[in-house]
Amino acid sequence: MSTAAPIFSELEHYRSLDFFARQVVEGFVTGLHKSPFHGFSVEFAEHRQYNAGESTRNIDWKLYARTDRLYVKNYEEETNLRCQVIIDQSNSMLFPLEGHGDLHHPNKFTFSIYGAALLVELLARQRDAFGLTLLSDGIDMQTECRSNSQHRRYIMGLLEEALARPLDERRRTTQTTSLAESLHLTAERLHRRSLVVIFTDALVGNDEEVAIFDALRHLRHCKHEVLLFHTLDKNLELDFDYGNRPTEFIDLETGRRLKVQPASVAESYRNATTLHTEQLKEQAIQNHIDYQAVDVGQGFDNVMLPFLLKRGRHH
Repeated sequence: MSTAAPIFSELEHYRSLDFFARQVVEGFVTGLHKSPFHGFSVEFAEHRQYNAGESTRNIDWKLYARTDRLYVKNYEEETNLRCQVIIDQSNSMLFPLEGHGDLHHPNKFTFSIYGAALLVELLARQRDAFGLTLLSDGIDMQTECRSNSQHRRYIMGLLEEALARPLDERRRTTQTTSLAESLHLTAERLHRRSLVVIFTDALVGNDEEVAIFDALRHLRHCKHEVLLFHTLDKNLELDFDYGNRPTEFIDLETGRRLKVQPASVAESYRNATTLHTEQLKEQAIQNHIDYQAVDVGQGFDNVMLPFLLKRGRHH
């Protein structure tokens, strides 16, 4: 994907990813308790009707007071699930460059970092085990899956370090991602059945796209469930909203520059991008992979809710 000539801005500093994740997840979960998705509690999996003769220990007496019926809380096991969160660190994920580190108008990489932090918080609250993988032209970093609070702090620290890395340094050292090869390596390293969550823009050539789905099939063959978050900047990448003045675009992977009149290529560009997105979704469905397009300008509910739905089906 190409981008308009960059306007660099300093990384916005927040108190921490940890604080952000706790605040957002707390609000999100509170909302779920008030919605039809009450089953996604941070304390228990779901309610079921009480059967005469069984233990009364887990009866929800507050619910009984409201409904005059006996319901039991079904608690999950101590560690319910293993989840490996994968973030694509290719240069194209830095689009748009001026959104790097800006939570209010994030680029795709920044959005993925914050999205991953929210998933780690949700996993920690459910006492699930979680790990983190960062990919570029190989596996840059991969942690084990663990469920303790020390590991949670470690993961949050790794995410903060990745976000704080200077943009110039990141662009100099990150090469074109062989995402497929990296995913194959990941599949070989994950020795226990896991839910694999991937943040990527999947901006690759046609040959590489075929290779990516071969790698995703490799993950499925190893009995892993896969949730693919296809990160997009809808306004710029799908709608191609650049106005009608001559604009210089820069390919973030190769550095190639091209000056064009946006209006002259907008229709053909939109058609090609729409086709690419539809093909990705179709391939995902055919390979039993959960696909979710996420617009980086629309907040994080489209990350958290699909994740919780997928988690619920994983059991």
